[in-house]
Amino acid sequence: MIEFRLDRTSGVTTYLQLVQQVKDALRLGVLEAGDQLPTARAVVAALAINPNTVHKAYRELERDGLVESRQGQGTFVTRSLASPALDAHPDLRRSLVDWLTAARAAGLDREAVNALFTSATREVFREVA
Repeated sequence: MIEFRLDRTSGVTTYLQLVQQVKDALRLGVLEAGDQLPTARAVVAALAINPNTVHKAYRELERDGLVESRQGQGTFVTRSLASPALDAHPDLRRSLVDWLTAARAAGLDREAVNALFTSATREVFREVA
């Protein structure tokens, strides 16, 4: 089961953080079809957030066709976003961990690393800022 965490300094709304964490867990195979998401009550208790925030996140995931709500049972994953390509590249993950470790040792904080990573990603994929 997924455990949500919040970065209250990220500038990203809470419900979008929840949505992104579920999508990341689906991509990495942490969550699979049939798995149950934590109840809204459990998420509210763990993160001290408004229940409507959790419901909004779960509704968006449902609109995306990733989960389904079952009356009286909970919210369940309907499909995975896992890609065999992610599992096929442990060396890339290790390189990224090494890079992140070096960036942290160089004094970059999480926000600086995110900014640098976003900039490099845009450059590689030729996205306009």
